[in-house]
Amino acid sequence: MKKELKIVPIKNGTVIDHITAGQALNVLKILGINARTDAVLSVVMNVRSKKMGRKDIVKVEDRELNPEEVDKIALIAPNATINIIRDSEVMEKHSVYLPKSIEGIIRCANPNCISNAETEPVISKFITVSENPPRFRCFYCERIIEDVSGSL
Repeated sequence: MKKELKIVPIKNGTVIDHITAGQALNVLKILGINARTDAVLSVVMNVRSKKMGRKDIVKVEDRELNPEEVDKIALIAPNATINIIRDSEVMEKHSVYLPKSIEGIIRCANPNCISNAETEPVISKFITVSENPPRFRCFYCERIIEDVSGSL
């Protein structure tokens, strides 16, 4: 007999589904959730997905994401869907999307870029080059960034 572990549905909160496989821990970092949290979480990594092959899922009870958090998640998981749960029902469901340009979220990897200079307050700005995989070009120095998880 095959046993299967079931994840209990949440009554209120957010379910982030279709996260790029292996990125669930980076989603927790974006949300400011660490080992000392009191939040009730479910994190599932590398599960089978018809749509993506493999995916991660994060459920956070009693919390709805703000727009800045959703924008950051889009940078590392462009196929993610956000489900808002209230009274055990999905009240809202929407896909994340990458905007054409991103300001003040990603740091440029080029230490000589004007956006990293401490002498002048310049807000970082990136242009989206491709959505899948996510690639961004610095508006100032034109450096391409492919893995933004270390630049958030």
